[in-house]
Amino acid sequence: MFTAVFWKDTAERALKTSAQVLATVLIAAGTGLLDTDWTAALSTAGMAMVLSVLTSLCSELVHPTGTASLLMLGTARHNRTVRGGPT
Repeated sequence: MFTAVFWKDTAERALKTSAQVLATVLIAAGTGLLDTDWTAALSTAGMAMVLSVLTSLCSELVHPTGTASLLMLGTARHNRTVRGGPT
């Protein structure tokens, strides 16, 4: 949790989640660019971003990997499995 990799992963995930939620809200509203309730849309995307950061923090607390992922990405075993098949 105290590494640059963790916070870069967390920021990337939070921004992606926020963008996905914002796009979903805009599409679901079915309004035009000028008719959109931007306060509500950005507020919803912001809440999704906060929840994404909290999820990353919880993932690190449950299974410390040094990244924002709950999976064991970045470990030697995982890298061998991905690159050269099962070990």
